Amino acid sequence: MIATLFASGQIDAPLGLVAAAALGFVFGLCLEKAGLGNSARISALFRLTDMTLLKVLFSAFAVAMLGVTAALHLGLVSLDALAFPPTLPLYLPAVAGALLGIGAAIGGWTPATAVTGLGSGRLDALVFLAGALLGCSGFAEIPWMTFLPSSITHAELSFPTTLPELLNVSQGQVMLGLTIAAVAVFFLCEVIERGPLLARPGVNRLFLAVFSALLCLAALTVHSLPMAVVPLGQPAPAPNAKERPVLSDDPTDKNTISPAGLAARLMAHESITLIDLRPKAQFDALHLPTAVNIPVSGLAEFLSQHDQNPLILYANDETLPARARDALASLSFANVMVLSGGLTAFFEDVLKPASLRDGPFDQTQAARIRDARKFFLPTQWLTPPAPGLLTPPGPMPGLTDAAWLAANLGKPGLKILDLRPQAQYDAGHIPGSLPLDPQSLSGTVNALGSQLLPADLLAGHFGLLGVTPRDLVVLVPGAAPQDATFTAMALERLGHSRYVLLGGGMNALPTDTTLPKVNAVHYPPVNTASPQDGFTVDGLDVLAAVNSGQTLIIDVRDAATFAATSSNDSRSGHIPGAVNRPITLDQTKGPDGTQTLQPRADLEKAYAALIPAKDHSVIVYGDTARDASQTWWILARLLGYTNVKHYGGGWAEWSAHPEWPVSASAKEKK
Repeated sequence: MIATLFASGQIDAPLGLVAAAALGFVFGLCLEKAGLGNSARISALFRLTDMTLLKVLFSAFAVAMLGVTAALHLGLVSLDALAFPPTLPLYLPAVAGALLGIGAAIGGWTPATAVTGLGSGRLDALVFLAGALLGCSGFAEIPWMTFLPSSITHAELSFPTTLPELLNVSQGQVMLGLTIAAVAVFFLCEVIERGPLLARPGVNRLFLAVFSALLCLAALTVHSLPMAVVPLGQPAPAPNAKERPVLSDDPTDKNTISPAGLAARLMAHESITLIDLRPKAQFDALHLPTAVNIPVSGLAEFLSQHDQNPLILYANDETLPARARDALASLSFANVMVLSGGLTAFFEDVLKPASLRDGPFDQTQAARIRDARKFFLPTQWLTPPAPGLLTPPGPMPGLTDAAWLAANLGKPGLKILDLRPQAQYDAGHIPGSLPLDPQSLSGTVNALGSQLLPADLLAGHFGLLGVTPRDLVVLVPGAAPQDATFTAMALERLGHSRYVLLGGGMNALPTDTTLPKVNAVHYPPVNTASPQDGFTVDGLDVLAAVNSGQTLIIDVRDAATFAATSSNDSRSGHIPGAVNRPITLDQTKGPDGTQTLQPRADLEKAYAALIPAKDHSVIVYGDTARDASQTWWILARLLGYTNVKHYGGGWAEWSAHPEWPVSASAKEKK
């Protein structure tokens, strides 16, 4: 595999400078041969009379993209060997690009073509470069970062955002799309240049057609190559080695600790001393739990008064901690380790969301990543208002009110799903909302009716509604909260957590009868080889829980059915050991005769008396998956219980198995 200058640390060394000078000379020669060493050609671009520069840049861009992608697929280079700048808010590069374009239009040069023009002895290029250097120097002296949000000043901790991550598509799809875009630009430039005001004949159309066809053929060829490279941020596995589980530790050096190993020890609350060597401003902005901020110069004094706990040093990377560890070793301080890769690797290996990683990830691994993010990241970071995403009313999943919804009606990224009957929707609905019958999300699965559909069918269903993974979905309940909680469960089966339930009814919201236009989308496919979600259990799981006696089973049916005094099922009664809390106890009278959830404080008090602890194992079931969804959502999403499962088969499946035990009593928990 090729060792790049960036990966080998030679980018700022003499070898990197010599390589940059050589490549710059060749690039400048190509620009001169293309006629771009003349400012008149640059100015002509902005007058739309000569598109040579645009065609040259897009040609270079397309060829470089295909070459790098082919090298990645063939295993000649690794993504980890390429440099990725940190992500900044979109408006910053947009403003910088606009300023650069204005400067090029006025001066007739770009920085690269001005250097080429200077090499050809053009004095106006010298004036342009002098002005550019003065402008850069002045810009560098202004403390711009003090005027920007603090999250930007710590951009070194952010993840590089690539187009595949941003658009939620594969690298190959991006490559094909950009190749087609480049070809379209070539033909558009020809159309512009061959206008009636021009005598210039333009590029030979046969050459343009052949060149475009070759680019497309090259893109298809590269796209068909098997991917031989380890994805960004993933360690290369040893030959024939089993895949390491997420958040596992596999130490290979007693002087270092892996990000996953450190995360596991911190989450287990082991006795270690964690020292952050970064500047105090960076430490105050974000640091790992239990860490103390000690400068390198104060380490020896700190350790002389310290106990014998294992000592771990970290910074943004491992260069400074490694030097500090070696210096401490020379002073006879032992038991000192360094976080491998520093905070940058910790964010990539431990805290990067599963949705942004190259999979496949099963639900167990994804749950471990979510647990780590909840443990290490500030609460406000768990639902960040990323570029293009609508800012939520609070933690998601959750509840919202009419005031927030009214203030955000019509904003991009908002999808409102009205779960009321069609007749009520037709009579008047929130502007822009779409009707959805919750029953359409269920069907017969494994001979059981009224079951939540598999994830691939749900993905197609929500795609027809125009819902994308980036949308914030507002669920408008029907006559009972179960409609909204069952729909919420369908979204969560797809891994879609950007949703809220509307509380308080629609009375304070405007309505109309206009049917919105729907643009159907392709909701990303799910990995059907892994479990569909992390909250569903089947009858055998429940049977094992009954036998173990360690799980609280909650029956949400009415008291008479629970006690076997009233039932239409093949067998009457309830699952042995279950306690009864009907869903009606969690509901109260809402507006327009509807039912809504009880106040959160009342629900918190009721379930605190029923469940021993927030992390206690709980399984909820009812006659249908829809009814049980209400209790599951209240516990798992509204009240924050962390180990709640949903038995979708419910009493319909349990009563159909004569070998499974049944109890009948009037015992009820309220």
